[in-house]
Amino acid sequence: MATTKPSGYQPKRIGSHVFLLVLCVYFLIPLWWLLVASTKTNSSLFVSNGGALWFSGDFALGQNLSALVTYQGGIYWQWLGNSFLYALVGGGGATIICVLAGYGFAKFRFAGRGIVFSLVLGSVMVPGTALVIPLFMLFSKFSMINTMWSIILPSLLSPVGAYLIRVYCQDAVPDELLDAARVDGASELRTFWSVSLPQLRPAVITVLLLSVVATWNNFFLPSIMLSDSKLWPITVGLQNWLVHSNVGSGAEQVWNLVVCGAFVSIVPLIVAFLLLQRYWQSGLTVGAVR
Repeated sequence: MATTKPSGYQPKRIGSHVFLLVLCVYFLIPLWWLLVASTKTNSSLFVSNGGALWFSGDFALGQNLSALVTYQGGIYWQWLGNSFLYALVGGGGATIICVLAGYGFAKFRFAGRGIVFSLVLGSVMVPGTALVIPLFMLFSKFSMINTMWSIILPSLLSPVGAYLIRVYCQDAVPDELLDAARVDGASELRTFWSVSLPQLRPAVITVLLLSVVATWNNFFLPSIMLSDSKLWPITVGLQNWLVHSNVGSGAEQVWNLVVCGAFVSIVPLIVAFLLLQRYWQSGLTVGAVR
């Protein structure tokens, strides 16, 4: 008697599953190393006892966190607060601009729309690091160097975000739905706020996270613009500690604080992704019933 395979049996998928598992391990190894390293003392970081990917005998996470709070007058927490400020204001502002620009490109017809959108797409090809020096010269003429605005204002522009909103808006918000709202007497602002924006929620959350993460991880721009250590974000501050630890044997070694500070700095991003992932899951079904 011939045997039949289960309907869901697809041997070809095993290879793809293994490949995805390897990718997951590849991406999780640095996070695991950071967690393990943040529990080690300054001396045990360079000792291979137990391996770099496993905990040593001295579990010093609490000690490292305590030293992180008090080192240099607790300036780490000021750097962390600066990163929150730059990320929330810059990333939030960039999201608002991207939503308005993407919605306008997708649902309104105006002269020069194609040319303007082509310029937006062209700006995606320009690396952000190439614009730092011109921005420095521009802000220096307005006496904005070494101020928070020199970090926030460049963070408000996200051509990729505007492109993502436009592409998503074209499929998620039908023109017929907008026409029905206008026939009912809704203004353009009311139509956007009550009809279009709820449909764009997954795309808005995606752009928000991309903008916040990009601003949070920004290093080159603040390292050029800011000379006052009290204005540094966490990336520049940890780099400064790292440089001082590399000066020589006579310098104070704070490797454990750098590693522990890096671990603490990624916790808010991980929490944000975990809390907001449900909006992406809801966005996967957009258009499925149309």
